[in-house]
Amino acid sequence: MSFAFFPAVDLRGGKCVQLVGGVPGTEVVALDNPLAQAERWIDEGADHLHIIDLDGAIQGKRVNAPILAQIVKELDVYIQVGGGIRSEEEARDVLRLGVDRVILGTAALKDPDMIAQLAEEHGRERIMVALDVKRGDVTTEGWQKTLGKRAMELGRLFEDKGAGSILFTNIDVEGRERGIDIQPTRELVAALRIPVVAAGGVTSIDDVLALRDAGAAGAVAGTAIYTGKLSVSATLQALRR
Repeated sequence: MSFAFFPAVDLRGGKCVQLVGGVPGTEVVALDNPLAQAERWIDEGADHLHIIDLDGAIQGKRVNAPILAQIVKELDVYIQVGGGIRSEEEARDVLRLGVDRVILGTAALKDPDMIAQLAEEHGRERIMVALDVKRGDVTTEGWQKTLGKRAMELGRLFEDKGAGSILFTNIDVEGRERGIDIQPTRELVAALRIPVVAAGGVTSIDDVLALRDAGAAGAVAGTAIYTGKLSVSATLQALRR
């Protein structure tokens, strides 16, 4: 499996935003027309996108579903989508839009058997589980609650349930533009057989290359590509070398 670089398009209040540590009200950027932002990254060469409905993640309802549908309809790239998908039927609805992979966090943690059912129906490669970690503990409800469980333990559980991949987000460094903490990703990759896509703190090309070299299957970049610290086109060129 080749390494994938995912520019993030995070949706909140109809805008494309980036938050610090996922905390509402800490917007580093808030841009109108999320479709135009997605097109911007494709124009720079991106062939993967990571789209999250932040309102959905926090409120448990897919507030920005119409925007998502528009993006999926207009763009012909690999798209993975999460945020506020709280039931099997909602996951099916998102997959029916034509997205390549659906990301389940809170719902999966509450009902792990849901992953087995969806993987059987749609193929495990289309089912990703989000493990979002704060100070070592996996969180739920849009990063608002901690479970007291570790990513490695839950990663193995979901691997056994049929998840095709894991999205591992290090909340402690998310949105701070200070770089990644590579060790948790390296440990999770070593513990699992399924691909791990890493997010949180990706600020430089060196961060992306370090994640690739640690065995991650992909990296998600958010704040740094919007503030100009990280160039999508330059990152993709570096990955091709």
